[in-house]
Amino acid sequence: MNDRHRRGGTDPWARAEAAFKAATDKPAEPSPAKAAAAAIPGAKEQVTLRIDRDVLDFFQAEGAGWQDRINAALRLAAGQKA
Repeated sequence: MNDRHRRGGTDPWARAEAAFKAATDKPAEPSPAKAAAAAIPGAKEQVTLRIDRDVLDFFQAEGAGWQDRINAALRLAAGQKA
């Protein structure tokens, strides 16, 4: 006789598939870091950006605050107020 019928008619594979579907059908919750960043006005996002060396040298030539100057230039290029 088949043991599967004595255990309720479901095999381990089917139970695992059902558990996986139940876990993956839920909408994704935002990560706490992204939720916190969205809640803080003016929060900045860390990214990696590849730019030409001469452009980086131009912004770094005036010293500290070069990242803010790049951000302001990108805002102007995007048509936003600096």
